[in-house]
Parts: sequence; structure tokens; C-alpha cells
Amino acid sequence: MKLEDRLGVIGGMGPQATNTFYQYIIDRTNAHRDQEHLSVLIFSDSTIPDRTTAILGSEEQKEAVFQHLLADAKLLEQAGCTVLAVPCNTSHYFLDEVQKEISIPILHMIRETALLLSQHGKRRPGILATDGTIQSALYQKEFSALGMEPCIPSDLAQKQVMSLIYDDIKAGKSGDPEKFAFVHHDLEQQGCDCAVLACTELSVFSTEHHLPPFYVDAMAVLAERAVQACHRPLRHIFSK
Repeated sequence: MKLEDRLGVIGGMGPQATNTFYQYIIDRTNAHRDQEHLSVLIFSDSTIPDRTTAILGSEEQKEAVFQHLLADAKLLEQAGCTVLAVPCNTSHYFLDEVQKEISIPILHMIRETALLLSQHGKRRPGILATDGTIQSALYQKEFSALGMEPCIPSDLAQKQVMSLIYDDIKAGKSGDPEKFAFVHHDLEQQGCDCAVLACTELSVFSTEHHLPPFYVDAMAVLAERAVQACHRPLRHIFSK
């Protein structure tokens, strides 16, 4: 264990997801006293513009999000963080460019999740994500690079995913199980052998509603990698 390890978290996308991510870290650290937990600096920057709107919008909108993320990353780097985590899938559209501008590593939630699924022999993963994440093919590229055949929801099912994210979780609700059931049926009909909760609002949904092992929570994968990156013992608590 390195005493100087310090995790920086760029949060606020959304705030509830950031709160859930920190709980995930606590739950996955095999600690028995305060001093055995990670040192964590969380910047919940709720002023970052909507990532899906930016990705599907103008270059100026993209640049505004990038500059927010870069400023936050530099702030946490200057504060002594040794590794960064960003519990927002859609923001990963910008993170490779952010990484070029800082000297500490950013844990890449999407690549880590793709690697995990590949190691467990998954072949056709479904992707539950925002329109921005889907249309930018963030998960599709990583899955395909590892020989998997990614699957996205039908248009109707994707509308239910977006409603769960924006109308329910981001609005402070627990989420409508009927919307999720509609999406689940759609993915089963497409022959998926697993599916990724590829939006942190859906991670929040999973804390309120029991989901089968068919689903892998990308934010839970990120939490595990954060614990490992800070050289703390890991407590495995979720199904892969």
C-alpha cells in the first residue's frame, strides 16, 4: 500500500451517480478501519454541460465540455491526486484528449469493462447508454476490438433507456421498472449474452431495483479498478 495514493473523481454528471460511485468504492475496499480506505478528492462539477447534447451538437458545444473536463482534471492533479476516475460514460468521448494534457492516469471505464467481458467469454454484449454514448460508438469500438459483437437497443427501446436516464433518475426518481423490462426483452430478442449498464444513472437504477447477473455495471468495474489503482485490498461483491 502506498500512502501517497490519492484518487481524484470528476463528478457531477450527475450528482447522484457521483454519490453512488463513492459508495461503490467504499463497498469494494476491504477495509476494517478508517485509515485503510482510499484517500479521495471528489469534485462534483454540476456546471459541466450535458455531454450527449454536446456530442450530438456543434464543435463549440464539444469544446465547452472538453475545457470543463480538462480544467477539472488539472485541478485534481494540482491537488495531489495520483489517478483520476470519471463516473460518467458519455464523458469518455473526451477523455483521451484530456489524458494528453495531464501527467496522471485516467482510469478508462469503457476499456476496463470491455476487457472484463472479454475475459469472461462474452460474445454479444448489449449496451444500455445515452444517445451520445451510443451514437459516438464508444462501447462498440472497444467491444469490436476485442472480438465481441456489440448490440444496441432498437429505436423504441432506446427511447425507454433515455427516459429512464433523464425523466427518472436525473429527475430524482427511482426509475420505472416497466421501462427497463421493455429494454431487457429487446436485448434478449436480439440474442445478447449479457448487457452493460453503460450510463451511471442506470447504475443508480440498479441500486434501487434488483437486476440479474445478465447485467454488468460499468461504474462498479470502475470502482474496482480505482481501489486497485490506489493499492488497497479489493472486496469482490458483484457478479461478473
